[in-house]
Amino acid sequence: MAGLVKRGAFYSVRFVHPDGGRKILALGTKSRDRAELACRRTGKLIAAIQTGADLDEELTRWVAKLPDKLRSKMESVGLLEPPEKPAAVTLDAFLTAYLARREDVKDSTKINWGHTIRNLKAFFGGDRMMSELSKADAADFLVYLKTKAGDPKPLAADTIRKRISNAKQFCGDAVDRGLISANPFHGMDSSTKGNRERDFFVTQDMAYKVLDACPDREWRLVFALARFGGLRCPSEHCLLKLADVDWSRERFKVTSPKTEHHDGKAYRWVPLFPELRPFLEECWEAAEPGQEYFVTRLKDSTQNLRTQLIKIIQRAGLEPWPKLFQNLRSTRQTELEEVFPSHVVCAWIGNSQKVAAKHYLQVTDDHFEKASRARCATSTAPQGVANETSDAMEHAQNSMFSHGVAMPVGVTGLEPVTSTV
Repeated sequence: MAGLVKRGAFYSVRFVHPDGGRKILALGTKSRDRAELACRRTGKLIAAIQTGADLDEELTRWVAKLPDKLRSKMESVGLLEPPEKPAAVTLDAFLTAYLARREDVKDSTKINWGHTIRNLKAFFGGDRMMSELSKADAADFLVYLKTKAGDPKPLAADTIRKRISNAKQFCGDAVDRGLISANPFHGMDSSTKGNRERDFFVTQDMAYKVLDACPDREWRLVFALARFGGLRCPSEHCLLKLADVDWSRERFKVTSPKTEHHDGKAYRWVPLFPELRPFLEECWEAAEPGQEYFVTRLKDSTQNLRTQLIKIIQRAGLEPWPKLFQNLRSTRQTELEEVFPSHVVCAWIGNSQKVAAKHYLQVTDDHFEKASRARCATSTAPQGVANETSDAMEHAQNSMFSHGVAMPVGVTGLEPVTSTV
């Protein structure tokens, strides 16, 4: 039914197809063992075609693992049926189905995806066929995001990269489902880099002015948790329960939706910093019977507090800073790393040392002032007075740790810094 022949250095299978035609399947191999195995399996395929029987388990696995080139040859000689092509799908239908399938992600992720989907539909049109998308289209879409994406103001570079990343993710799924042959966004820059020009250090003096301008105790706690606790707002604020505070051990548990998908990162413990404790105590003592959460005004993690905080900052006589809540976290991490080891601070803040260095740690005016004082201490020391120079240098280095950060209660070997506010 099927026989092995050698044509030059390569083997082929010669067989009679059930339709009566004599055909040759070029195997593209010089190995006789491999050729003989393929010949036997080709014979089984022919028998299955003749009888209409289902393929056995071994043959099914072999067919599933065939290289694309050999499978294409087998399809051309009638041994295998070409795979059914999926029905053509519009961009709108695909994206709607994609969102419906992704029940594994949080609502905040879908909100983020929604901005990209809005841009894709506005640029391509919802009735555009997925199979028609090309790399040139993807490049044009990038220009669209940079120039006229329909947003109230120009998109930041990181926002553009994130939307390209989302589009790449969507089209990757379309490739997996056979709707498109290649991802048109493949190779495009989609990694966020962070805009350090928008860093802003919120001093403790500024922080207490804002706290004084807060309208009630819950708002004071919201701000203090971000500025002195380093919590993400509002996702971590709205999950903080009265039961999460361990007063005897001087710490509280922070549940983190952002990191819960990582092993061991569903929550973290944060010290009851002296600057933060009064605001937790204030809300604790005022809690109603049966109250579960500290901040009752936050019904969900998608609530936008930005507009309200801007008004509070202005009421305090200050100019609102960029990235309102992230810069509060960034400021706190910068402060703490002046005193504690980086891995400890990252455990409290809930990020990695790599992320901290890339997005959080800041160089402040105070760093420059302290460096200047250290320079004066060393440059003015007379030659030959090594001990005095060494003492001055040690004094300058020690001064790097007096950044106005109060120490957590219970830490030995370091005295708390007394706030001047």
